[in-house]
Amino acid sequence: MTPLALIPGWGFDERIWQPVVDLLAADFTIHHLDRDRPETVPAGAIVCGWSLGAMTAMQLALDQPERVARLVLVGATPRFVQAPDWPDAAPLESLQAFAAGIAADPDATLRQFAGRINAGDDHAGPLTRRIAALLAGRRPDAGTLAAGLARLRDLDLRKSVAAIRQPTLVVHGERDAIMPVEAACWLADRLPDARLEIFLGASHAPFLSEPERFADLVRQFARE
Repeated sequence: MTPLALIPGWGFDERIWQPVVDLLAADFTIHHLDRDRPETVPAGAIVCGWSLGAMTAMQLALDQPERVARLVLVGATPRFVQAPDWPDAAPLESLQAFAAGIAADPDATLRQFAGRINAGDDHAGPLTRRIAALLAGRRPDAGTLAAGLARLRDLDLRKSVAAIRQPTLVVHGERDAIMPVEAACWLADRLPDARLEIFLGASHAPFLSEPERFADLVRQFARE
């Protein structure tokens, strides 16, 4: 079966993908990738990353294109923080506040983040409870969280995305409160071979808001 490599977003581990894995395990060989060791992806895989994981997936496609057959980018952006020429992003002050919160109280800061992920989503209540349960069960250490925030602050792939030649499926929530949907539109316009699927009524985790639709899209994309 085709290998499908999944990369989680900041603050989460492979358990965030479980609803999707349950739906796709019969169609793909599932591999969970650590954001810090993406080189473990099997050659010729479909690589699916969410949020910070999507940035890691794009970087992997640039650095080791022979390993990446296709890309699925969820809640993605080429640059996470705002700049004078990049308004559709998170304010730097917001990222700095999260960094201060992680240093002071990681658990409380991650609970706050769980609420922001689902802000505005049609399924916000149950999704936030699901994500909060994952965070309560096991979370990365504070050093790992801080390193992830630094990567979100510093990484800028805008000048590189045109070199990503793999077919790409860009999936974004219409009401994404973490990363404006305009960032996904920018990506879909500038990646050489990409299409955009916007989930109406969904926020930053559309694969959790509508897992069946997401799984169907991935299956279809793999057959194209």
